[in-house]
Amino acid sequence: MISTIMRTIILYLTVTIAIRLMGKRQIGDMQPNELVVTLLISEIAAIPLQDNEQPVLVGVAAISVLIFLEIIASILSMKSFMIRKVLNGKSVVIIKNGVIDQQAMRDVRMTVIDLIELLRNKDVFNLSDVAFAVLEVNGNLSVLLKKDAQTVTTKDLKLNLPDDSLPLPVISDGKIVAESLKALQSNKNKLYKILKHSKYKISDIFLMTLDRNGNHTIYEKDYNK
Repeated sequence: MISTIMRTIILYLTVTIAIRLMGKRQIGDMQPNELVVTLLISEIAAIPLQDNEQPVLVGVAAISVLIFLEIIASILSMKSFMIRKVLNGKSVVIIKNGVIDQQAMRDVRMTVIDLIELLRNKDVFNLSDVAFAVLEVNGNLSVLLKKDAQTVTTKDLKLNLPDDSLPLPVISDGKIVAESLKALQSNKNKLYKILKHSKYKISDIFLMTLDRNGNHTIYEKDYNK
């Protein structure tokens, strides 16, 4: 039993480190070679877990070799377009100037139903609204709508609005989040000044978010639960 637990911990840590070294991509965002390595890692890790007679170090060594090869492949792909094309493939223009390239669809073995489903995932329900559509190597579809189908932006309306600012949690469960204040280029004195005009004490706040424009939202603690 202890041997099984130790083998599981070792393989868990090994696979976690391996996936971390490959980056923070989700399965759907992986390049073909990354997906192959991920599948192989899962298969290799399962062998020592299912068969206690298999040395766990053999699995660790195999996983290490795969990660080494993946890192080398990534470096080579950055250096050479040809290698990147061989390992990952290339993007394919499916719709160009509003016209569907049927030959391109046949080349990637995509049906019209597949195309319509991918467009719906982009909130595009009318094929005639699409100017360009590119099938990326990870299977995602990038879409550029025709001008008359695009959403009007503040730039189009020539409105002068404040710069965008991401709200960050500056108080969490009654405690100040110093990292968020630093990211907002703010400090505790400015935070206290904001709270001075509110009815809340820091200890009574469950969550407070703040952005660089001074906009804030406060959620009070629920003491009834």
